[in-house]
Amino acid sequence: MRAHQRVASRNARFQQWQTLLTNRQKRQRAGRFLVQGVRPITLAAEQGWRIEELLVDADRRLSRWAQDTIRDTDAEVIHLPTDLLAELGEKDQDTAPELLAVLATPPDDLTRVPVTADFLGVVFDRPTQPGNLGTLIRSADAFGADGVIVTGHAADVYDPRTVRASTGSLFGLPTVRAQSHRDVLDWLARAEAETGTGVTVVGTDEDGDTDIEDFDFCAPTLIVVGNETVGLSTGWREACDRVLSIPMRGTASSLNAANAATVVLYEAARQRRRA
Repeated sequence: MRAHQRVASRNARFQQWQTLLTNRQKRQRAGRFLVQGVRPITLAAEQGWRIEELLVDADRRLSRWAQDTIRDTDAEVIHLPTDLLAELGEKDQDTAPELLAVLATPPDDLTRVPVTADFLGVVFDRPTQPGNLGTLIRSADAFGADGVIVTGHAADVYDPRTVRASTGSLFGLPTVRAQSHRDVLDWLARAEAETGTGVTVVGTDEDGDTDIEDFDFCAPTLIVVGNETVGLSTGWREACDRVLSIPMRGTASSLNAANAATVVLYEAARQRRRA
C-alpha cells in the first residue's frame, strides 16, 4: 500500500523541501528538485521521470487530475496545510498549488542526446538567467532539436525559474550539463567514430560572417549560443566551424540570447521542412 504521511509544521523535512527551491548546491547534492503545474508534472510522469514524492494540499478537495496523478505514480504522498504548500509553490494562499512533485534529477550524460543523420542540437554557454535558459529549452523543443547542452558555470537547469520558463519542455527534451566545450567536442568525436555522423558546429554572434538564411541547416548541426552579456567564450569561438549572424533592421544591435536562439532554431526548422 502506498505510504501517506502528514507534515503540519515547518519541520526538518519541510526545510529540506525549501532548500530545493533556494539552494543550488543542496539541490545538486540531493539530486532532487521541485516541480509544480499540471502540464510539467503530467509530462514528467509521461516521459518516465522518477517522481519521488507528491506534496498534496490537505485542506481542499483534489481535482480529478491530482487524484489520477496520485493513483498512477508510486511516489510517497505527503499531505500539507494550504499555507505550507503555498510557501513551497511560491504563491499566496489563494493561489496555492494543490499538488507539487519532488523529482529525481537524471544523470548529466551527453549520450542522453541522440546524434543521428538529421541531428540538431543547441549549446547554451554560461547562461546567467534561469528564465533565459528555460525559454531556450522551450524553443529547442518546439522547433525539433534533439537536445540542449549547458556548458560552464551557468544558471541551474533545475532552478524553479528554469523549470517554469520551460513550461514542461525540460521533461520532453534531453537537457544535459557539461563542464566545458572540450567535453562536448569529445562527445561529438566519439559519436562520429561510432555512427559516421559528422556534426557542424555553428556559433551565433552579431558579427558573424554568414547570415543564418544563407547557411544550410539540413546537415547535422550543433548551434552554440553565448552568454547573455559577453557572448561566445574563446574556447567555443575557436571550436566553431562557422559563426552566424541574424539579419536585423532598426536600431537594435543584438537580441536577447534566448530570443536569438529561437530565431536560429526557427530558420533551421523552416529549411528542414522545405527539404
